[in-house]
Amino acid sequence: MKTKVRKVDGPKLMHVENAESLSFKKQYIVFFAVMLLVMSIYVSRLWFLQVLRGEHYRYESQNNRIRTEDIEAPRGIIYDRNGVPIVENRPAYDLMLVREDVKDLPATIDAVARLCRCDPSDLFAVVKANRETPRFDPIRLVSDMDRDCLARVEAELVRLPGVEIEIEPKREYNFDGTAAHLIGYLSQITEAELKSGKYPGYYPGEDIGKMGVEAAFEKYLHGVRGHRQVEVDAIGRRVGLLEEQPPVAGHDLWLTIDMDAQRAAEAGLAGKAGALVAVDPNNGQVLAFVSTPTFDQEQFIKGLTEKEWLAMAKDPDHPMLNRVCGAAYPPGSTYKPYLALAALQCGVITPSTTFFCPGYLAFAGRDYHCWRKGGHGTIPVETALIESCDVFFYHTGLLLGVDRIAKYVKMFGLGQKTGIGLPGENAGLVPSSAWKKRVTGHPWEKGETLSISIGQGYDLATPLQMAMGYSAIANSGKLWTPYVVNKIEGMAPGQVPGAEPRLKREIPIDQKYFEVVQKALSEVVSDPRGTAHHLYDPALPIAGKTGTAQVVNLGHVTKGKAAAEKAKDDGWFVGWAPASDPKICVAAIVEHGGHGGTAAGPTVEAVMKAYLKVKSGTPPK
Repeated sequence: MKTKVRKVDGPKLMHVENAESLSFKKQYIVFFAVMLLVMSIYVSRLWFLQVLRGEHYRYESQNNRIRTEDIEAPRGIIYDRNGVPIVENRPAYDLMLVREDVKDLPATIDAVARLCRCDPSDLFAVVKANRETPRFDPIRLVSDMDRDCLARVEAELVRLPGVEIEIEPKREYNFDGTAAHLIGYLSQITEAELKSGKYPGYYPGEDIGKMGVEAAFEKYLHGVRGHRQVEVDAIGRRVGLLEEQPPVAGHDLWLTIDMDAQRAAEAGLAGKAGALVAVDPNNGQVLAFVSTPTFDQEQFIKGLTEKEWLAMAKDPDHPMLNRVCGAAYPPGSTYKPYLALAALQCGVITPSTTFFCPGYLAFAGRDYHCWRKGGHGTIPVETALIESCDVFFYHTGLLLGVDRIAKYVKMFGLGQKTGIGLPGENAGLVPSSAWKKRVTGHPWEKGETLSISIGQGYDLATPLQMAMGYSAIANSGKLWTPYVVNKIEGMAPGQVPGAEPRLKREIPIDQKYFEVVQKALSEVVSDPRGTAHHLYDPALPIAGKTGTAQVVNLGHVTKGKAAAEKAKDDGWFVGWAPASDPKICVAAIVEHGGHGGTAAGPTVEAVMKAYLKVKSGTPPK
C-alpha cells in the first residue's frame, strides 16, 4: 500500500512562523509596557510618600507610638489671715478616653457606664461636647471617681482599649460652705471662655474660678501646666515614660479673713437668709464675709448635672446670690447717721437743734408716722439717733433736700461699687432729683424726701457699703477700699492690685460733728433708752445703729403664718467695737428678721467678741 506524502510549501510555513513570532513580540511589548507603568506608579508613590510626604508620615508614625500628655498644675492654696488652710488640693482619679484607640465606642461607653454606675447618655454627651478635640487627645469622661468605681475600672482596664486613668489635683474645701461666696468655686472652662482670649494657654476640660477669690485671682492661683512624653502600645496603654516637664503650682494666697470671726458669723446666721461682713475700719481689710443660705462647693468639683443646676438656680432662697456685695437693700434707720452728719456740716441743724415728735409728721395732706406711736417729744439730734426717731429725720431731710442728701451719702461710698474686686458687685442706689427725672421722666416730690430720710423709698445699699460707710464714721472720715487678699506667695507688697490698703477719700466733715454722732451711736447700746441696749456688755463697749427696712404691710397678708414671716421687715445692725478705739466694724442684715437689734445685733456682737477674743465680763485687750 502506497502512502501519499503531502508536500509542504516552505515559504508559506516560514510566513506563519514569522507571524506567530511577531504576535508574541507584540504581547511581550504590551506586557512590558504595563509592567513598566505599574513600576512607574509604584516608584512615584514611594517617592511621594517617602520624599514629598515623608516628614509628615514619620511624625504620624511616631505619634502612633509616642504621645505628649499635659499635666495640670496644682492651684495655689488659700489660707486665712492666721495661716489656717481653707482651700487645699487632693489627688483625684479621672477616667480618660482616647477615641483613636477605641475599637467600639458604644460598647466602651456602655461598659464604663456599668462600671461607674452612671447614665450612658451623660457619657455620650461628654463625647459629643468634645467632638472638635483631636481624636488622639484624651478627653475626661468621668471626673473624680470614687474608690469603688476606680477599683472596678482598674480590674477591667485591659479589656477597654482607649480607656485610661489619670491622676490630677482637685480642690478640697476644708470647711465646705465656709465663706463660699467670698472664696467661690471651680467649674470647667466653657467653649466661649476659651475663645474669649481671656485664658491663654488653657485647654478644654480645665477647671477655672467662677466666683469670688477663685475667679478674681485666677491668674495667680492657676499655675503653669507641665507635660510628659509617654510610649504607648497598640491599645493605647502607657508602656514607658520618655520625657517629663513638671508643672509649676499656682501661688498661695493669704486672705484677710479671720476664721474665728467667720465661724461666729456663720453660726449666728445659720438657718436664716441674710448677710454679714466685718472689716477693719483702719485699713479696709475684710475680716468676715458671710452670705446665707450658702452652697456646697464640693458639688461643683464633682460636677453638677443639669437637673441639679436648675434646681439650685430656681431655689427661692437664692443660695448662689452673694448678699454681702451682690444684693442691695433699703438701709432703714441705719441711714440716719449719714443724714445727721450731712445736716450738721451743712449747718441746717446744730447739736442743740430740737424738733418735736408727736408720733407723726403731717405733710401734704397725709401723716408720716414715727415707729413710736406716742412720739418722742422734743429731742436733739443725739437723742434722735439713740432712740431712732423718724420724725426728727423727716424734718432734717426736708431742710437738707434730696440733692444735698445724695451728695453727702455718696461721700460715704453708697450708690457706687466699693472696689472690692469681686465679680457681681452691686452699686446700690442713692436717688437724686436728676436721677428720678432721667429714669421716670417725672420731677422729684418732697414727700419722697421724707421716705429717703429714714432709709426707705428708693434708697438701696449693700451690707459691704454700709460696713465701709460706718468705718468712715468710726475713724472720723477715712473711707477705705475693702480688700480680701492679704498677700500672695512670691509677690512683694504693691505688686498685686487690690492686695493692700487703699484710701479712697477723706470725707470733708468737721471732727466735732463726727464726735457728736460717734457718741450717739455708742449710747445706742450703752444708754437704757437705746434701741440696742440689750447688747450692752461692759466687757466690750459697742457703738452702732439698728435699722428695719419695710418689705410689705403685714395688714395685707392673709395667707397664714409662713407668708406673714416672709412679710416681716428686714433687720439691720451696723456698728463697731471697741466704741472708743475701733478695731472691727460689722454690718449685718437678716431678711424678714423684724427688728434689727434682736435679729442681727446678737450675731454682730458675737463676731466682734470672737475677733477681739473677748468674753463677757472680761475687759478687751
